[in-house]
Amino acid sequence: MATPVDVGYQTLSSDRAVELYRLMSKVHHADQRVRKGLSSGEIAMSYWPVDGQEAMSAGAALALADDDQIVTTYRGLGDVVAKGIDLAGYFGEILGRSTGLSKGKAGAMGIYDPDHGIAWTTGIVGAGPLIANGVALAASMRRSDQVVLVSFGDGATSIGYVHEAMNMAALWRLPVVFFCQNNAWAECTPIAGYTRTERLSDRAAGYGMPGASVDGTDPELVYSAVTSAVERARSGGGPSFVEAVGYRLQGHYFGDQMPYADPDELAARRANPPFDNYRRRLIEHGVASEAELDQLDAELISEIDTAFTAAREAEPPSLDELTRDVFAHNGIELASAVTERAAIPSGETENLGLVQAIHRTLDRAMAADDSIILLGEDIADPAGGMFKITAGLSTKYGAERVRDTPIAESSIIGAALGASLAGMRPVAELMFVDFLGVAMDQIANHAAKIRYMSGGRKGAPMIIRAMVGTAAGPQHSQAFEAWAMHTPGIKVVWPSTAADAVGLLNACLAEDDPCLFIESMKLFYGGGKGPVPTADYLIPLGQADVKRLGTDVTICSYGSTVHAALGAAKQLESESVSVEVVDLRTLVPLDLATVVDSARKTRRLIVAHESVGFCGPGAEIAAAVGTELFGVLTSPIQRVAGTYTPVPRAATLEAGCRPDAARIVDAVRRVL
Repeated sequence: MATPVDVGYQTLSSDRAVELYRLMSKVHHADQRVRKGLSSGEIAMSYWPVDGQEAMSAGAALALADDDQIVTTYRGLGDVVAKGIDLAGYFGEILGRSTGLSKGKAGAMGIYDPDHGIAWTTGIVGAGPLIANGVALAASMRRSDQVVLVSFGDGATSIGYVHEAMNMAALWRLPVVFFCQNNAWAECTPIAGYTRTERLSDRAAGYGMPGASVDGTDPELVYSAVTSAVERARSGGGPSFVEAVGYRLQGHYFGDQMPYADPDELAARRANPPFDNYRRRLIEHGVASEAELDQLDAELISEIDTAFTAAREAEPPSLDELTRDVFAHNGIELASAVTERAAIPSGETENLGLVQAIHRTLDRAMAADDSIILLGEDIADPAGGMFKITAGLSTKYGAERVRDTPIAESSIIGAALGASLAGMRPVAELMFVDFLGVAMDQIANHAAKIRYMSGGRKGAPMIIRAMVGTAAGPQHSQAFEAWAMHTPGIKVVWPSTAADAVGLLNACLAEDDPCLFIESMKLFYGGGKGPVPTADYLIPLGQADVKRLGTDVTICSYGSTVHAALGAAKQLESESVSVEVVDLRTLVPLDLATVVDSARKTRRLIVAHESVGFCGPGAEIAAAVGTELFGVLTSPIQRVAGTYTPVPRAATLEAGCRPDAARIVDAVRRVL
């Protein structure tokens, strides 16, 4: 029988204590090996040491089950090594080698190895808890007993993301452990320099969850505290906050000499590091002999050095990897050549507006696929969404699958992203496109980069629904599709009719990449209404639609502006001008070929959209078509777009800001 060791909180067997030491040793020597390589010039990379924090990572990892998941940060060597990551793949990744877990595309800031319990790593301070909530949400909905531990530094507690995530996790009783590794420094700033809070764990009470602060230099105390939090989460008790308090013994980054630290305090801390202290303790208590620990250390050092050497000597990724893994199937920003253009099916139809068409599509999709969940503000009954798009769905499918969220857009997108990593297919509503800015980190730095940073192993199959408003002023009426188009990894869709909305939304629901699905408020109860087939169908992304055939000039547009283009075409018909109207429908991937073919036929092109013209999508389309058809076009390409102003509230000013049929007609006359 193993000899028990009294640690105050609970009693550990000697085997368990030695396992704690083994994890600490593995972290300690892995950190040392990287720093040795950097010091000698053997390798060159950015690195954030974990010397002094080994007990935190070891204690937390031992408290988790094998299939429990962690979300960690760029200073994550200790967490991922203690959790059991493949060392050769890990070292290959942080060194940028082809043998890395993600083929060297992510580096230390994007470690992903769910088979060993690493759900995601982020280089954005404080962003991890938002994603951890989504991973935990998926576990909760599947009734598994999986727990998610999210590790972050003390400096991250100053960021709103962490507080949003704690509030959502507590509200939904998610199986999350918020694990704060307080190493005394927020990069180079001491705690007293950024907060008056003495115990960061005290903040937990404000969100209705227990909080505990423990000595982060003692792995047994960390293990005990995290074990309690894990048991609470696993039993359905909800989240906890555990603060492990220690002292970072190296600089914020390798090469940082820590001039901001008190030299006497730093020297004293370095003279009694947690790893050496725990080693002495086990020997003094008779848990293990010095020879036994020496042998354990030697085996780990050999394992680490073998893995590190293999990674160092591996080849870097070939240049052809550069453009792989942006989208599934190595897609790019342009659509593939269309060999068979999808058509909206014939047969029985019903007259639907955009609201009813989107509602019907979500309803049918949720009935067919339990992994589809909806997240957003006021989307559940009785509200059913601001425009009633989701009305009745929570009554039909339950509040668990149609989730009202706090008013916290970053949390909404983070939860959707985490859930998608765990196998769900979330549809997140941000209400207005203007609110993309609030959640842009989760959209641009995380959702859009999942596939690339995982080396193509994982995508983020999620939809962000957002509306372009009207008559609502400068902060609720903007069109920001260009932001998303400029972000590699996210697909952008903007239907102009109810019939297109059904087919395009079905395509997005089948995608393995994140999609931004934009809806025009102008079309909710107006121009978007029309016959929609009662049978379900899908319009593949990247297929533009010629809404009207013509021979004299091409108008290329999307969204509500398509109707302005059609109005202009009808007006010009009386002047014997034949206008072809191309509705892009999808902005990424962009069906440039259809636009080029149409403009080659008519030899004139106008690009129209309601977002700002300067640096807008029309500029890219005009440049691409102008290059392709140089010498073919008979006149310069014209752009008709929103003015370089915020969208004003006054109706007269908004009318001047947005393109309309009259402005498009003027542009046609210019090119003629």
